[in-house]
Amino acid sequence: MTKREKNNLFGLLGKNISYSFSKGYFTEKFKKLKLDNHQYLNFDISNIQEFKNVKQQELLKGLNVTIPYKQEVIQYLDALDNTAKKIGAVNTIKFFEDGILKGFNTDAYGFKYSLKPLLKKHHNSALILGTGGASKAVAFVLESLEIHYLLVSRNSKNKDVITYDSLTEEIIENHKIIINCTPLGTSPKIELCPDIPYHFLSDNHLLFDLIYNPSISKFLSKGLEKGATIKNGLEMLELQAEESWRIWNS
Repeated sequence: MTKREKNNLFGLLGKNISYSFSKGYFTEKFKKLKLDNHQYLNFDISNIQEFKNVKQQELLKGLNVTIPYKQEVIQYLDALDNTAKKIGAVNTIKFFEDGILKGFNTDAYGFKYSLKPLLKKHHNSALILGTGGASKAVAFVLESLEIHYLLVSRNSKNKDVITYDSLTEEIIENHKIIINCTPLGTSPKIELCPDIPYHFLSDNHLLFDLIYNPSISKFLSKGLEKGATIKNGLEMLELQAEESWRIWNS
């Protein structure tokens, strides 16, 4: 690509995203590929209504979407791919030349291929901590892998969701995969972690944290103390980013 060619703008839509993985990742990727006229920006908006201004950027080719807009942004899109439709959350938007905005979910792809190599026969039931957009992608993947799961939240008005204070020794023992889909423990508030009874964990447990900064969150650290297998969200992020890139260029 020469400097005379038209710019290609990509970005991340979210709130309070100065910490963003995506901007650094794609900026470095563009540099390696010598895509001098590709640019990746953070679109840090205080509410979803501001997306109307973001999408007016005429050079915009694609967006990643993060907390808290993975569900809210759907109302502004013209179409969803089947996976995003089933999950009910979008983390990738493709801008077509005819003005169509289509939503995709690459979180599911990233999570699936980051989790699969760690699975053993006894990993047949999971606890999903949190009920936001990321948890929907995780639940979708677990269903596809035929892994039973329970959703855990601070407040439950839904019979399919249990609360943290109802987590018993039996529940922890019967659910050998525990996935943190909450932001608890993200830098700089690294002292925080989901309120589960960690003393019931064993070396048969697998703890997966969608957080990647710090690399070992307090949630993972507590699992490590009990001999559990642990995994942070960095590889998942890299995989979903590459899948986003594939979609934008397809």
